[in-house]
Amino acid sequence: MVRPGDLWLHKARVIFCILAVTIILPTSLLVATPVDDDAATAQNLAAMLRASWTVISKEQNRINDPELGDKNLSGKVVLEQARKIFQAATGIDPDTIDPASRSGRLLRNQMDAIVEVMDANQTTINAKGTGFKGFIPALFARLVNEAFVRRANGEAEMKLTAPADRVRNRKARPDAWEEEVIETKLLSPDWHRGQPYSAAVEFKGRSAFRVMVPEYYDSSCLSCHGSPKGELDITGYPKEGAKENELGGIISILLYH
Repeated sequence: MVRPGDLWLHKARVIFCILAVTIILPTSLLVATPVDDDAATAQNLAAMLRASWTVISKEQNRINDPELGDKNLSGKVVLEQARKIFQAATGIDPDTIDPASRSGRLLRNQMDAIVEVMDANQTTINAKGTGFKGFIPALFARLVNEAFVRRANGEAEMKLTAPADRVRNRKARPDAWEEEVIETKLLSPDWHRGQPYSAAVEFKGRSAFRVMVPEYYDSSCLSCHGSPKGELDITGYPKEGAKENELGGIISILLYH
C-alpha cells in the first residue's frame, strides 16, 4: 500500500518513467567534434535536455512540499544547475561554444527555453497547501522542447517520442520516419544498446539531419510499465508488460540545413 504522504512522490516517479528517462549517451556522441557539426549539435541538445530534467527530478521533494512556498527554483537557478550537470557529462563548458555558431545559437535557444518554462510555472511550483503539483520531468521536458522549437524559428525541432504502443501522451507519437527507425533499427536485436541513429533526410521539403537517441526502462519504471500487461497502474493507465532494459523512449532531434 502506498502511504498518502508518499503518493505524490510515487506518481512523480511513475510519470518520470513514461518515456524511460535514463538516457545513455554513448562514447561516440561524447567525442569532441567541430562546433557546427550536426552530431555535436545534437549531442549538446540531448545532453542539456537531460541535465535540465535531471534537476527537476532531483527537486521533486521540494516542488511537492505542501508546507513550503518559494522553492527557489527560478529559471536562472535551474539553468545554473543544469549547466553544471551538462559540463560534468560532456566535458564541455557551454560558455565556450561560440554563440555565433549554429551549435551555440541553438544551445542558447534551449537554455532560454529552460528559463522560460521555469519562470512561467512559478505559481504552480510555489503553491502552498498542495502536495503533488504535476510539474514532473516528463511535462517539463515537453514544455522545454515546445519552447525550444518556437525559439529555433524553423532551424531545429526536438521532442520525446517512443514506440507507438508505449506512448501515453498523443503529442509524443512518432512520425512515419521515427516509427520506421524505431522498428527497423532501435528495436532490432542487433542494435547496440544506447547507440543513437542518425541520417540525412528530406523532411517537409527541406534537407535535414535527424538523430534518434534511445532510452530504456529501468527497474523503477516497471511498477507501472511492467507486468501483468493490461493491468491498470496507479495512474489509471494499462501496463505495457515491459521488461527492464527494453526500449522505452527516444529523444528525437531534427536539424534543418
